[in-house]
Amino acid sequence: MSSVTMYSTQVCPYCVMAEKLLAKKGVANLEKILIDRDPAQREVMMTRTGRRTVPQIYIGDTHIGGYDDLVALDRAGKLDPLLA
Repeated sequence: MSSVTMYSTQVCPYCVMAEKLLAKKGVANLEKILIDRDPAQREVMMTRTGRRTVPQIYIGDTHIGGYDDLVALDRAGKLDPLLA
């Protein structure tokens, strides 16, 4: 299974929904980077993704985007191959 990294905050409902979807898909080792606990990581996230909102999800080295992007990939049948 590919590694999954998610930039998140402690109070983001979309982050929680993304985490639940990934868990349903069998992702056991999700690396969460809490940008509200470590403000320097917010700068890293914005530089890396070009976006300011959370969640920002990476599967391996591939930037997926946010929760809506993750769901769209799943509905299109493209999420499982990325996770494999």
